[in-house]
Amino acid sequence: MRDTKPLLLARSDFPAIFRKPLEVLQLNLGYLCNLSCVHCHVNAGPKRTELMSRETMDRILALAGVAQIHTLDLTGGAPEMHPEFMYLVRTARKAGIKVIDRCNLTILEHPDYRDMADFLAEQQVEIVASLPCYLQENVDNQRGKGVFKDSVAALQRLNRLGYGQADGDLRLNLVFNPQDAVLPPDQNTLEQAYKQHLSQEYGIVFNRLFAIANMPIQRFGSLLVSQGRFDSYLDLLKQNFRAENLDNLMCLNTISIDWQGYIYDCDFNQMLAMPMGADARPRPHIGELNLTQLEDAPIATAVHCYGCTAGQGSSCGGALASA
Repeated sequence: MRDTKPLLLARSDFPAIFRKPLEVLQLNLGYLCNLSCVHCHVNAGPKRTELMSRETMDRILALAGVAQIHTLDLTGGAPEMHPEFMYLVRTARKAGIKVIDRCNLTILEHPDYRDMADFLAEQQVEIVASLPCYLQENVDNQRGKGVFKDSVAALQRLNRLGYGQADGDLRLNLVFNPQDAVLPPDQNTLEQAYKQHLSQEYGIVFNRLFAIANMPIQRFGSLLVSQGRFDSYLDLLKQNFRAENLDNLMCLNTISIDWQGYIYDCDFNQMLAMPMGADARPRPHIGELNLTQLEDAPIATAVHCYGCTAGQGSSCGGALASA
């Protein structure tokens, strides 16, 4: 797989941005996943062995208490496959911290994780679930044969537990990723199409749709390089830059922590091994973090950051224009 980091840094001219008060910790619990999706920016898969230790989890939970963090945002891989996933969620919820689970849905239908959906509902975990299209052919082409069928079954299971109801407390949000090297369509219009199709065909309801641009890093970036479309995609992102999106970037109030406990400005920078800030400091570890160092600190950027500011904007919470 081609390393796209040198290509991104060589064209880095993104505007300077600086941190606001810290509110969210996004944790990558490891790269183990039951799927190997083409658009995956972390190169996760069934053969990956990297997993966060319980010691690192406890350090993160301690930091969350001191910093008065209101949200833990759990990613992977498939975060539910981590053997300490339930411990982490229970401990955070007991402390009154909101937990978001970034779920690929199919894991909820895996024989070894059939009780996971009930656990998530019991703990009132917000689910952000990947469903890159509402059509079976497109989903299976992007994520593998049978993924759409399992995703629909998982969504129906979550609905039976109370997820996705307009007046309920169990939030279920879906994530759309483009099939190709293009910007996502208008999020609100696409959300209505998703809701209409999934309701009519499968009786599925959900709260919001998040339209997220594909980042030209890791597996997707390598694919673009192999097809000779890497530069044209970067040009597309830069040509559609909107300065008004800068104020809503999720990196302003979030730090990303990898499976080893090292800290980055965002999940994408983590995948590029870019140290925090605008200089060449060694990457800080959760056990060494001084919270005062984050106040108004510069955020490390490169040309991939245009993926978050192009068009309607893009973040782990969907289009920035609706933030």
